[in-house]
Parts: sequence; C-alpha cells; structure tokens
Amino acid sequence: MKRNPLKSLNTTKGAIICLVLIVGVVAYFAYLSSRNREADAEAAMSAAQLVLSRDLENNYPPTVKEVMKYYVDIQKCLYTDECGEEEIEQLGMKARALYDDELLAANDVTFHLLQLKEEITSFQEDSRKITAASVASSANVDTFTDDGYEFARIHCMYTVLDGGQSNLVDMVYLLRRDEGRRWKIYGWDLAQNVNPTD
Repeated sequence: MKRNPLKSLNTTKGAIICLVLIVGVVAYFAYLSSRNREADAEAAMSAAQLVLSRDLENNYPPTVKEVMKYYVDIQKCLYTDECGEEEIEQLGMKARALYDDELLAANDVTFHLLQLKEEITSFQEDSRKITAASVASSANVDTFTDDGYEFARIHCMYTVLDGGQSNLVDMVYLLRRDEGRRWKIYGWDLAQNVNPTD
C-alpha cells in the first residue's frame, strides 16, 4: 500500500499550525501576567512613594493648579499617612523644590525639616489628619503682575479630622513665576486673612 504524500503534508501543516497557536496563546498569557504584576507593583506603592517618584527636574508641574495639586499630595502624605522620619525628610525636600527662592532663603533647610517633624508628631499625638483636600479650578486662579514679577493666587481647601470632628480649612497660596517660567510657591495664609486687593 502506497502512502499519500499530500495527506502526510496536511498532517505536518496541521501540527505546525497547532504548535504556532499554542505558542501564541502561551505568549499572550505570559504578557497578561507580566502586565498584572506591573500593575500590582504600582498599586503596592504607598501614596508617599508615588509622590516621591516624581522627577521634578524633568517633570515639573506646568501650571499653577498642577503645582498646587502636587503640593497638596505631599501635604496629604505628611499629614495622613504614617510616614517614617526618612520619608518625612524626603517629602519635605519635595515640597521645598516647589518653593520660591525667597521662601527658601527665609527657611533654613535643617530648621524647616525639624519644624516639619515636630508639627507632624503633634498632629499625630492629637489624632488629627487631613482626610481630603482640593485645589480650586484653573478658572479661579487670580493672576497679577507686581514689581516686574508674575504672581498667581489660588485657594486650596483641606478637610482636617480633629477629635472626630471635620473642619474645613481654606488656604490661599501665592505663587511667583521664576526665570525658568516655573510657578513656585511664594507664601500662604488662611483665606480669612487674605485681602485679594492687596
């Protein structure tokens, strides 16, 4: 009995196609598994680690609102999460990277970080924490020029849990544009103390 060469060829083709399909399915599931591991690793990062991972040298926030959103994220990490001393220092340095040169000159780094640690310790001892924070919309940014500098004023609202009671704290931040066209925090105060016509 003679073997049919076409039948043998069809069987070989079928085996190769099945093999390619199996390899493709295995590769696809390996890809999905890898993506899930990456997503899990990112989800496992704490809020503080995510904030600290931002490279401000190459990825500085481009607008007043974005600067303040990043600053508020730093504040929430400091006053909400249980940060260790090293994380507090790192977050404090990230906040300082958003400060105007005049504000930096008025706040020695060592003293500033020491004061920050004491304030956070006091916050924790009094069982206070920031439970929410929001930045005003870009449409509500008040910009003006003074003495040749561009300034911007923006409101940030913090919800602070204090002894089981929530309090709203309305802060006004003043930012100044530096020579590199970056908005830097120049100062802040409670909204009730700020007269916008000044």
